[in-house]
Amino acid sequence: MQDPNRHMRLLQRLFQTPDRGTAPLLYAAIVARGREPHWYEAGAVPDTIDGRFDMIAAVMSLVLLRLEQASEAIPFSTQLTEVFIDDMDGQLRQIGIGDIVVGKHVGKMMGMLGGRLGAYRDGLAAGTLGEALVRNLYRGDAPAPEALAHVETALRAQHARLADTSVDTLLAGALA
Repeated sequence: MQDPNRHMRLLQRLFQTPDRGTAPLLYAAIVARGREPHWYEAGAVPDTIDGRFDMIAAVMSLVLLRLEQASEAIPFSTQLTEVFIDDMDGQLRQIGIGDIVVGKHVGKMMGMLGGRLGAYRDGLAAGTLGEALVRNLYRGDAPAPEALAHVETALRAQHARLADTSVDTLLAGALA
């Protein structure tokens, strides 16, 4: 005798959101940090879809840079990136991007995130984020020097807080 609920359970598994542990909690904290008004007011980050993406990507990059310092965090970094992808997919669909091209847009966004990771990694190592911020956060249109200084100072402070934050705290879904 066949189980009458077998097909229903199969469909539920196919459309079930994968368990990403506490990564959604950390991602929500990253988004909240990236949407803080000071970035857009004192920092002159454009308050647009692109500007918000760029700011969230900047904070996300700092978190991923912190996580890459611990080999045990690699699976969690993957889960965090998957949550980012899911969010970007949903945001694109919400603004009307169709199924046919949404994957292309998400792929482009992942490439942008990867580029920012490298640029911010290099900028932090060189002791200045200014050039990377103008290129990636302001998309080549440099803001007033005080706005750029505000963002750089705030991101460096975030980077320092993350350096002092245990990987276990981040894995628990808490942002410093």
